[in-house]
Amino acid sequence: MAQVSRRISELSTSETLAMSAKSAELRSRGIDVINLSVGEPDFFTPDHIKLAAKQAIDENYSFYSPVPGFLELRQAICQKLKSENNLNYSPAQIVVSNGAKQSVCNVLLSIVGHNDDVIIPAPFWVSYPEMVKLADATPVFISANIENDFKITPEQLEEVITPKTRAIIFCSPSNPTGSVYSQTELAELAQVLERHPNIIILSDEIYEHINYQGEHQSIAQFESLRERTVVINGVSKCYAMTGWRIGWIAAPKWIVDACNKLQGQFTSGACSVSQKAAQAAYEGDQTCVKEMQQAFKRRRDLVVDLASKIDGLKVNRPQGAFYIFPECKEFFGKSLGDRKILNASDLAMYLLDEAHVASVAGDAFGAPECIRMSYATSDDKLAEAFERIKIALGKLK
Repeated sequence: MAQVSRRISELSTSETLAMSAKSAELRSRGIDVINLSVGEPDFFTPDHIKLAAKQAIDENYSFYSPVPGFLELRQAICQKLKSENNLNYSPAQIVVSNGAKQSVCNVLLSIVGHNDDVIIPAPFWVSYPEMVKLADATPVFISANIENDFKITPEQLEEVITPKTRAIIFCSPSNPTGSVYSQTELAELAQVLERHPNIIILSDEIYEHINYQGEHQSIAQFESLRERTVVINGVSKCYAMTGWRIGWIAAPKWIVDACNKLQGQFTSGACSVSQKAAQAAYEGDQTCVKEMQQAFKRRRDLVVDLASKIDGLKVNRPQGAFYIFPECKEFFGKSLGDRKILNASDLAMYLLDEAHVASVAGDAFGAPECIRMSYATSDDKLAEAFERIKIALGKLK
């Protein structure tokens, strides 16, 4: 009898990937679906980065790479951290992996286990709790709502910390909400964490450059927390390199050593050609990053305006990433014919079937009263998508 392991049977399927697959299936049947479910820039990788990859192929970068990544790439990451974030790391404190998703998982598998708690502010990225469970630890959630821009308070953080708390996963700018913590807000959270020296901080900063309120603020800037903070980042979002699969950590040496040990047995080093492309991304002209950020900001303004005009949706103005996360509970209990909307999952499927717009229910993100919509697509498609959404929601009574 075929039977999967307990760890797999207890693992949830990624709702974002599932919805993206459903929309792809409808498109394959000739249905014009606008996909707002996937967290992927619609831009092409900049030419100078692609050129570096072609050059790497010509120069025969076709062999195994070092487990933590090529030294030249780790040096470029250190230079980026110094020049952009005023953070000092050595190449020995960097591990390059197959995307930031693997970076997060590597760290969790290396530092937590049975009887450990990991704090996750909610709403959260769908994979965080599943990774914690994969590491045999327990996710502990702190809920924030749209009234406070989905950001937790120091009092909430202090309240959930116990002797079992081993780590906290922190994400700013946030997926799914687009919330960005200010330096003052981070300092207040840091004061709480200073009183609990056994807690490791995982700071997911993959959306660092998609930030509309000024300079990015990392919780690693606080010296009191530096020796137990892991900065997680990569090239996927800011350089439009999702498929290249390069992420990395900057961390205390003992965590780096643990991740190297794990990765050495699990995947070994990341793709050699992708690493040379990532090096070019960090060392090259950064104009492309600014141009994409400006486009995302324009789209943010567009979708917030469009969504705010739809009766029943409650919308805030996110300060980063490329998502809006409107509260949609006013539609729960409404119907169209025999179809009744009981929750956000029902609403997401209704929008897919009725409006042919793919989104993701907030249940997967720890916010069942909300729905996530990505605006990482063209202005024309966004305008068409929200017109369809407005018409479809207007049919519910």
